Amino acid sequence: MLNLVIFGPPGSGKGTQSVKIVQKYKLIHLSTGDLLREEIENDTPLGNRVKKFIDKGLLVPDEIVLRELYCRAMEHLDSPGFIFDGFPRTIVQAEVLDRMLKKKGFSINLVISVEVDEQELFERLRGRAQDSGRSDDSSEIIRRRLNVYKQQTMPLIHYYKEQGKIVAVNGMAPVDDVFKRISLAIDTYKKENKILPLA
Repeated sequence: MLNLVIFGPPGSGKGTQSVKIVQKYKLIHLSTGDLLREEIENDTPLGNRVKKFIDKGLLVPDEIVLRELYCRAMEHLDSPGFIFDGFPRTIVQAEVLDRMLKKKGFSINLVISVEVDEQELFERLRGRAQDSGRSDDSSEIIRRRLNVYKQQTMPLIHYYKEQGKIVAVNGMAPVDDVFKRISLAIDTYKKENKILPLA
């Protein structure tokens, strides 16, 4: 089983790259954003609770995210693997994910960090807000989301570096070029069990 984590700040394009990875490698896409938006769109009690955090640019509490993710993962244990998109977002979530997989005899094999300059991220998110009218993409909320990412999620880079699992990819490049670099990292790992120091 091949288990990947892809992470990057809001607007980095990790969702787009996840879809491409899923199509090529037939992995199960576990996106916490998709799971939670589904609950919001269905107007469930969980969705209403989650929306209050998202609208303020805050991270959804760990216990909510972990419960939903675990339930979805357990439905696909016979798959070729998973790509975790938007999760983990904190060290605590990463530690719990490691323990969760270990119980089933699995582990995270490769972590892809999509890196984009902060000003570019702001412009991308502001453009998306104008195009789609997303309530969580006002200028103030965008800045808050980027700050939350730096404070709570950036430490994951060190966490996975210590495990020798992280690959940094330049997310400023065109979408197809970014995907080529990601594919190279995945293919190299699959063939040689080796982590490429990409940029």
